[in-house]
Amino acid sequence: MMQARNPNREEPSTPLMAQNDSLPYEGLIPQLFTSVPSLNEAASYLAQTTSYLTGCFSDNSERSLGDAEDSNAYDQEMVTLSSRQTRGSAASSSEHVSSSGTHSSGEESSCTANDSSSIQTGISSVVSSETSTALVESNHAGQNGISIFQGLIDRVRRTVRGSADDIGWLQRDSGMPQVEDGTERFMEILESIRHGVHRLPNSVVYLLVPGLFSNHGPLYFVNTKMSFSKMGLACHIAKIHSEASVEKNSREIKEYIEEIYWGSGKRVLLLGHSKGGVDAAAALSLYWSDLKDKVAGLALAQSPYGGSPIASDILREGQIGDYVNIRKLMEILISKLIKGDLQALEDLTYEKRREFLKKHPLPRELPVVSFHTEAAITSAVLATLSHVAHAELPVVAPLSDGQPTKVPVVMPLGAAMAACAQLLQIRYGEKSDGLVTCRDAEVPGSIVVRPKRKLDHAWMVYSSLKDDSSEADASQVCEALLTLLVEAGQKKRHELAMKDE
Repeated sequence: MMQARNPNREEPSTPLMAQNDSLPYEGLIPQLFTSVPSLNEAASYLAQTTSYLTGCFSDNSERSLGDAEDSNAYDQEMVTLSSRQTRGSAASSSEHVSSSGTHSSGEESSCTANDSSSIQTGISSVVSSETSTALVESNHAGQNGISIFQGLIDRVRRTVRGSADDIGWLQRDSGMPQVEDGTERFMEILESIRHGVHRLPNSVVYLLVPGLFSNHGPLYFVNTKMSFSKMGLACHIAKIHSEASVEKNSREIKEYIEEIYWGSGKRVLLLGHSKGGVDAAAALSLYWSDLKDKVAGLALAQSPYGGSPIASDILREGQIGDYVNIRKLMEILISKLIKGDLQALEDLTYEKRREFLKKHPLPRELPVVSFHTEAAITSAVLATLSHVAHAELPVVAPLSDGQPTKVPVVMPLGAAMAACAQLLQIRYGEKSDGLVTCRDAEVPGSIVVRPKRKLDHAWMVYSSLKDDSSEADASQVCEALLTLLVEAGQKKRHELAMKDE
């Protein structure tokens, strides 16, 4: 059988004929037809490959079309060259057969040459038609190539950018009210508290709302509640399911506030830490018409009010969670091990927070104080195990008595928070407490406290160990924040009274 040859190479025309010289002249035409599919395949493949590669690496569709036309012209050159070779082979074969005496008639040779020319014209038409079809298909393939290539570029861009475009979005939103710096006044109040001067009134009830995983931290807010009780102040810790969604916890906090108000006749001052601040703020946003006469103010400590880059980078498509299965691990931890809801973490992503705050902003008349810190990221902190947190996690199976039990766990949260803070500093250039950036913790319209002291996000949990007596502990910081909130409430009521007059 005949083998297809590269038309760009100079080869003798005899390969188009059978190797047997005694083959009759009529055997030439069938061999020509067997050469056509190989030529068509080569032309189609060349056109498709050229158009696809051009489409992938060029944004100009006209350029891609021009390359396809060049490919079409190249295909035509292939056909023309093959035609010339075939006609040359036919003439050579005719002369060879005539000289051997098999066919001596010049008239028959001329007729056969004319037939061969007609056949080649038909071949050119077929190849040209199929090449045009291939060009259409290759243009379509090129568009698909562009889409796939652009999709990969977008995914890489999202992965590299991460939460860079989301951090601090509250400050960039022109519709949000401005904040007021209350750091100096806070430091004055804190210093007086450390010298035994306490100004919190007993005319209100204090409700502390813990954050994520607080159900498994037995020391969470306990020291603060004890300190308040010693001063004769009514203080409660909201026993909510900390791993539940913001919507669910907001309803429970609403019920807490109403129960406290109906039982004591006193208004409530709320202080929420981390996700607890987000839950408390959501309760006031969603149910303000029912709570406006029962709430005196809200303080948020280290709360991801605008969202958290850690939560977003874990759960967002194309980020860390997609590549190392962190999302799946968090789902197992929250949903299976501690019987929570992954929605609790999803509610802290930038997408969810932006969507919620656009629909349910905090009421303007509500006094709000927001407090954020920056974690130390020195090598000494990264290596230390002195800052620890005690937690209680449920075991997988209950003991023999049939009662579920909990296993005490001691975790070096100080080192973990320092590592996270360093990661956020390197990747985004943002200061944070390890989980929440400083900018995302500032509530629009609030009095913002920005202490210079280095405190990580878990400090509220493990500070009960109090390893440095020269610094204020968590209960004193909470007292100072609530005292500042009381002053902010008095100032706001005075301003509203002046407007009414």
